[in-house]
Amino acid sequence: MYNNTLNHEILKLIKEQPEISEKNIARTLSITEDAVKARLADLRDVRDKILIMGNGHNNYHNLRNELEAENYNVVNVSDALLALETVKEERPDIVLLDTASLNADGFEICRQLKANPKCWWIPIMVLSERNKAEDSIKAFKSGADDFISTPFNTLELRARVGMVLRRSRI
Repeated sequence: MYNNTLNHEILKLIKEQPEISEKNIARTLSITEDAVKARLADLRDVRDKILIMGNGHNNYHNLRNELEAENYNVVNVSDALLALETVKEERPDIVLLDTASLNADGFEICRQLKANPKCWWIPIMVLSERNKAEDSIKAFKSGADDFISTPFNTLELRARVGMVLRRSRI
């Protein structure tokens, strides 16, 4: 079962039977009780979700820690082939897209996400190792909502993430 379908089925069971136990949900859907507990915890998580698309090198472990310290729910994906599927499954509130560390063209991924009717509304902040005007122009032309070059100041990045999230809610 796909993640969204599974979540939908769990919610449907709870709506139909408000007193249903996690054990009975697991039995009904043929999944583990731990999987049910994890899904319910995710469904209760109301924090803004940030999807970091990058190879997970040390800068991104630090970035993840910084964002989690700000009480964001942070998910990371490093494979561009999984990136598009992960966005559809995770439904993040914002994507931080590292154009340099994916195994595909990050600007093309940005274009594909913005062209997809299931996720076009998700703001994308492009992170680029090269501090060149061409990269920022390319990012904005591909649909990015913001651009920042690395290495970046984590305080500035956190401020920009907050600003993009506020702007997306308007």
